[in-house]
Amino acid sequence: MSPMISVEVPDTVTINISNSQNDTISFERKYSRSLKIYEFKAKLEPITGGSAGTMRLELYSGERLVCRLDGDSQPLGSYPIEDGMRVHVVDQFPCLQENVPKFELSLEEYDKKEDSLRSFLKKNKLGKYNAEEMAKQEEERKRQEEEDRQKVDGTAIGARCRVTAKNNPVRLGTVLYKGPLDGKPGLFFGVKFDEPLGVNDGTMNGKRYFDCGPKYGSFVAPKAVEVGDFPPEEFSLDDEL
Repeated sequence: MSPMISVEVPDTVTINISNSQNDTISFERKYSRSLKIYEFKAKLEPITGGSAGTMRLELYSGERLVCRLDGDSQPLGSYPIEDGMRVHVVDQFPCLQENVPKFELSLEEYDKKEDSLRSFLKKNKLGKYNAEEMAKQEEERKRQEEEDRQKVDGTAIGARCRVTAKNNPVRLGTVLYKGPLDGKPGLFFGVKFDEPLGVNDGTMNGKRYFDCGPKYGSFVAPKAVEVGDFPPEEFSLDDEL
């Protein structure tokens, strides 16, 4: 039986953007694969001059049409999109019409527009206009807050821990602070790492929360911290060639 191969998909994708108005191509734009299509459309507005409420998106590999990105509530990464591909925006591009005097809309006038991003989100019950989705997000936020509070309350200063944070190696260290940070929502652990793999010396915005050497400290969200029996790793010259 052949071994299973695990392929790690990057969190972002770098693509090119073209449009049906002209031959202009915006090269090497990086986007998160977790963006919903309606959020992606909003980011394309200032690039193409199109309207998120009316634009249609087509995905190309070279000149070959791969698929249409027509699921507004679907994440960008749910489509077969890869680095170097091109997203083609089809629209009437009202923002690019020539000889149109610049004007500003009041909030009331903007609400009446049917091709605005706000109108698009309301019609499709997306983003903040999806009451069920917003309720789920609020419930998840409260659940995470309570879980963080329990973990912080139950962790002693001096406890050993393992930190697993996105885009960082797994690091071992010691909890030297727990609680809030000035100007930051939520609770944090202040961790002194065994190696200089941190970002500070125990200070944040000029305020000291704990003591450690430069690059040995970090403030970490509780969900990224696992408290347990993690003794410091011992290194010797025999470990390197």
